Amino acid sequence: MERLAEAGAGFRSLTEAIDTTTPAGRMLLQMAGAFAAFERAMLKERTKAGLDSAREEGRIGGRRPKLSPQQQAEIRTMVSKGDKTAADAARLSQIHPATVCRLLARPASAKKARYAESC
Repeated sequence: MERLAEAGAGFRSLTEAIDTTTPAGRMLLQMAGAFAAFERAMLKERTKAGLDSAREEGRIGGRRPKLSPQQQAEIRTMVSKGDKTAADAARLSQIHPATVCRLLARPASAKKARYAESC
């Protein structure tokens, strides 16, 4: 709105009683902006409080894992023994091959490089 004023133009709403060419209209627009900023800050604060509360209760955000820990262990075993390739394990588990590759790349050890090769 400041750029409009610098250019010598004004804003006049046809549906609301806002006319920035008058002092009252400029004040009304500034008040509306202040309320919008206040509401945004309150929303941000409530969201943060809700996330903190959920974390305290042991909940975490994000999507639930597609595979149970048992299924993950089975896939790791199949691929590490060489019984199945990562693509075969993905087809058997009805998941995307990239999911298997991420699963196999998770452990931070010497196994990581060997698992990543099978993807």
